[in-house]
Amino acid sequence: MSAKTLMVDADEEGMRLDRWFKRRVPDLSLSHLNKIVRTGQVRVDGARVKTATRLAAGQSVRVPPLDLPDQPPVAKPAIIPADAQALREMTLFEDRDLMVLNKPFGLAVQGGSGMTHHLDKMLASLPNERGDRPVLVHRLDRDTSGVLLIAKTRRMAAELGEIFRSRQARKIYWAVVEGVPKPAQGRISLYLAKGEGMEEKRGPNRDKKTADSEARAGLEKMRVAKHGDEDARHSVTYYAIVDKVPSRLAWLSMKPITGRTHQLRAHAEAIGHPIIGDPKYGLKPKDDPRRNDPLRALPEGVERKLHLLARRLILPHPRGGILDVTAPLPPHMQKTFDLFGFDVKQEDPIDHAPE
Repeated sequence: MSAKTLMVDADEEGMRLDRWFKRRVPDLSLSHLNKIVRTGQVRVDGARVKTATRLAAGQSVRVPPLDLPDQPPVAKPAIIPADAQALREMTLFEDRDLMVLNKPFGLAVQGGSGMTHHLDKMLASLPNERGDRPVLVHRLDRDTSGVLLIAKTRRMAAELGEIFRSRQARKIYWAVVEGVPKPAQGRISLYLAKGEGMEEKRGPNRDKKTADSEARAGLEKMRVAKHGDEDARHSVTYYAIVDKVPSRLAWLSMKPITGRTHQLRAHAEAIGHPIIGDPKYGLKPKDDPRRNDPLRALPEGVERKLHLLARRLILPHPRGGILDVTAPLPPHMQKTFDLFGFDVKQEDPIDHAPE
């Protein structure tokens, strides 16, 4: 058996050497890879490298003879026709490089504790000719509906990710909130951090097991923090009222400038107008003085589901031109809009907000 020279594909641009080997030689153990890299048996364009070296398209990688034990072939993710069909039905836009999906309410984007069905797993049912699956570019909360961008190759995911990081992507969300914010248009600028720590949650007279359980749950919620606090990160959102039911509720258009966890939900709560149906950031009857305000009671017919939609995504397409995709209202928000006569064709004042 002799050494091989393999070329780095365009889709592998920027990939670490150890991940490149995991993709090309999945049966090679990490310890074996570390040994052949450390001893100089692996070369990139003739030069010694480290496992963390980033590769560039067109480079040559010397792969030495690998005496691998016989192993059963690595099982490929199952292609589930129902998942593939569901993804096709969600698709708002598609070309050779990417897909834009209309993520429905209640579908998790990625797995978590006890989560067996999620969109990332479903994407395995749409492999390309090499068997590679589409890649998530960004994420939405489980109960947030709307526009979700998917890259068809790893390289496209990297390019789109850079567009998001450099804030070239313009995202517009629609929300229905409790009450009517004042002023009608504004800028929310706050520092956010993860939930309270264990000691804060316990208090002097709290049962430790109960308090610790609540504290762990609290870590999933963002709180308003002060500049300089540990883990505090600045967040900015522009909002504008599109329509309203005086004193009862308002339809907001929201443009996040930063992309913090739960940013829009936390911002809406912070200004005293939480998003309708939000179980995490909504008003809690036991601890909010507004609990007895009759105007806070939702009219009959409004569902207690999160009224937050990733309405529109606008960004430069890596191959040229502008990608501009809009998602329709999910059924529960459409029901609320119909109930109050909100017109989706109404001019959206957030279009004129600063970038």
